[in-house]
Amino acid sequence: MPEPSTPADVVRAVAAGVNRLVSRNLTEQEKQAQLDHLASLYAEQTDVRHPFAPLGDTPLHTRAELRRHFAEGPARVSGADRFEPVGQVHETADPEVVIYEFSYTGSANGRPFSIPCIFVVRVRDGLIVESRDYSDHVGLARAFGRLDNLATALVGTPPPGP
Repeated sequence: MPEPSTPADVVRAVAAGVNRLVSRNLTEQEKQAQLDHLASLYAEQTDVRHPFAPLGDTPLHTRAELRRHFAEGPARVSGADRFEPVGQVHETADPEVVIYEFSYTGSANGRPFSIPCIFVVRVRDGLIVESRDYSDHVGLARAFGRLDNLATALVGTPPPGP
């Protein structure tokens, strides 16, 4: 894969990489290579946050943490018939910062969905050094039939009964 050259290219490459993890039936070797590629788009020391994460925002500061994040999230999603990023990148007055306004659109288990996202990303020397990723996590859970799992996680383990 050619290396992305501009901040807009880098942020699009992240969304496209997530698309490949979710929408394709990858071999284990291909999945590991895709996870490595996604992590390589970030600086070794970075600051990635998901302010709207329903279980709380856990900052990601290293490539290893990002690789684990992608492996435990997008790489484990199943049921996607189609999953692709559709939107536009907005340039800002700061040449390092772009805003990617898009939706992951597609279908899962035969049902269409559109999951809105906005990523505010700082790219330096071709690598993401900072990102704030705002996504509709509830919409994602709904699209993939995981609302029950999310509700259970939000409530926590119920206390033992009488």
